[in-house]
Amino acid sequence: MGRPNPALVELVGQMIADGPENRPPLIAVVGAQGSGKTTLARAAADRFGAVQISLDDLYRTRAEREAMAREVHPLFVTRGPPGTHDLALGQRLIGDLSAAGPDDETRIPAFDKRGDDRRPVSEWRVFRGRPAAILIDAWCLGARPGDAADLAEPVNTLERERDPDGVWRRAVDGFVAGAYADFVAGLDAVLFLQAPGFDVVLDWRCQQEADLLGVAPDALPPPERARIAGFIQYFERITRRMLAGGVQADVTVKLDRNRQPVSIAR
Repeated sequence: MGRPNPALVELVGQMIADGPENRPPLIAVVGAQGSGKTTLARAAADRFGAVQISLDDLYRTRAEREAMAREVHPLFVTRGPPGTHDLALGQRLIGDLSAAGPDDETRIPAFDKRGDDRRPVSEWRVFRGRPAAILIDAWCLGARPGDAADLAEPVNTLERERDPDGVWRRAVDGFVAGAYADFVAGLDAVLFLQAPGFDVVLDWRCQQEADLLGVAPDALPPPERARIAGFIQYFERITRRMLAGGVQADVTVKLDRNRQPVSIAR
């Protein structure tokens, strides 16, 4: 993903400075897959003595998602959409970090995406002391729920073939309006990295995968690109809604196709 834009790192620093003084500010860096939110949050954490947490590392365990698949809808076995994160674990983590003393050590959860399960506690990284801020990178925090008309029709093949009656998408939206909205209400600020459109998300996500494999983006095997194209359908409905303005954000940074900022609006 390369290095983040220095101006955006400084923007996060200003948001930290504008936060409360009696505890670490809680700031979400939000954006579509591949938008650079994790890279930005990590760089800002290093620059300002904060801690970076990925919502991806708070996924529910495989067993918990399999239980959701049986009890609610089979699509909940796939991590990513609202409902598949352990927000209570995130709240406990925020509490521990906010109350930490100079010599306290806090373990930060880690998720093994290849193994599709949470890593054992012994493999979690350790943050020492009390952070200057808590930066949470997440694709869906701040998303606003839809209405009945918005949820009525499928937006892609996944929804059309595997959620024809809308049970899964209505359940996902219920989490957006409930637990996720409650979580966002406890934040001090949300920074939204706004992609120029959903059409870039596949290219961005494929670039990420190519970087992990150590190949050029155009050398990514076609079956791998097809797999990613299928996976991002789980994110499409809410991502499109957020890009169209259905997001609660304190600062919005519009990006171009190269992830460079075009404008910043507070």
